Amino acid sequence: MKIICIGRNYAKHIEELANEKPDNPVVFLKPDSAILPKKMPFFIPPFSDDIHYEVEILVKINKVGKYIDEKFAPKYYDEIGLGIDLTARDIQAQCKAKGLPWEKAKAFDGSAVIGNFYPKEQFDLDNLKFQLLQNEVLVQDGNTNAMLWKIDELIAYVSQYFTLKKGDVIFTGTPAGVGKVATNDILVGKIENYEAFNIKVK
Repeated sequence: MKIICIGRNYAKHIEELANEKPDNPVVFLKPDSAILPKKMPFFIPPFSDDIHYEVEILVKINKVGKYIDEKFAPKYYDEIGLGIDLTARDIQAQCKAKGLPWEKAKAFDGSAVIGNFYPKEQFDLDNLKFQLLQNEVLVQDGNTNAMLWKIDELIAYVSQYFTLKKGDVIFTGTPAGVGKVATNDILVGKIENYEAFNIKVK
């Protein structure tokens, strides 16, 4: 499987990081070694002291597809979920300043939190509320209605460059409110009224 991540898909998040609004979705990858094992805590890596949470709606691909037309994109996923794209913001800033790739900041071990998946029919995917709580305090409050590119558009776009395979997961971008994690934090993600994940930081 591969993890395909979309950056800069919410205007307010673009503003909070002082980035430029892209003409097309920003795409990067995480290896499967980035997945945080179920029921395991996230350990802050020794190479960074500025790890940020970025909560995101996830899409799990259910069959092989290439050059997928947007109108057929719904046939390529049955489930959506919630996760965190953990980011070493200090490393990312260094890479961006030098025009270098982001992998060290985005694709390190444990940087992809993948929570529970749910049948997509349970939700209105164009008006889907999701949240992240840090130590019971609401820090990110997102809704897919604010996406610059919707799920089906992302699938069509990404499939131009990468063959999508069963089990691949797409991280669809984070809303505003990203921030730093600290030792002993408890991070809880919610889709509507469902608790999708609950992890501890060490």
